[in-house]
Amino acid sequence: MAGQKHDLDDKDMDTPSLSPFVPMFEVFRNELDEHHDRRERIIKASRDITALSKKIIFSLQRVRQLQSHISPPIAKEIQTRYGTIKDLFVSVAPDLQGLNAWRYQREISGGCQEYVEAISFQDYLETQRLITHQEAQELIPGGVELTANDYVLGLFDLTGEMMRFGITSMATHGVLPRGTGNDGNESKDILADLRSLRTSFESLDTSSSTMDWSPFKRDIEKKVEIMKQSVEKVEKAAYGIIIRGRERPKGWVPDLSEGQDRGREPVESY
Repeated sequence: MAGQKHDLDDKDMDTPSLSPFVPMFEVFRNELDEHHDRRERIIKASRDITALSKKIIFSLQRVRQLQSHISPPIAKEIQTRYGTIKDLFVSVAPDLQGLNAWRYQREISGGCQEYVEAISFQDYLETQRLITHQEAQELIPGGVELTANDYVLGLFDLTGEMMRFGITSMATHGVLPRGTGNDGNESKDILADLRSLRTSFESLDTSSSTMDWSPFKRDIEKKVEIMKQSVEKVEKAAYGIIIRGRERPKGWVPDLSEGQDRGREPVESY
């Protein structure tokens, strides 16, 4: 027996669904839309913070003396960028409150690390000391939390900027950059500070089983090798100046390519 075909008229199609699940899934849809919009805002702000922080670091590399005030032209330049960075942090602060601070931590992490690198580099140039986690947190407005992981990873990147500062100063003046000792402490050179940082970083214990899945452990393992390379470059340049410095013409720039193992990852640059 042949089945009968039923045509759907417009009246049947316009009848609203009586399913109780439709309103529930509409709520889910709205929540997902809000999540993706929030995530995109944070990612964009983080990228802008990263770019501005790199420009600040580039400006600070024009400084030539440890434990000295930043020259007015450079200070004016970096303060403008700091102001923009703070506005960016404030703009995403409402999206990073409560549980969302951890939900979107990876999205804001890159910007926080680069910002820590910039402020710690400036603090080191002015005071020849390491900025603390609390001091760095106070420089981030809007209640955006600076995690201990981002703070430590930012300090790892600081060693690369210290290396560049040291190499440039040695090429320009023929000596390792050294503090003035105006703070009452014994004057130290940048190589001593880099070696102290290397010792501290190498003592970090990441062997805990609870960290096996953590991105922090993978980042640490990568940055440790890059940090060691940075310290070795300054050591090699310093040895070259001390042992054979008198044979070198004025303006000589250390050749850092000699003796380097092939296959090493390059130090992160601009």
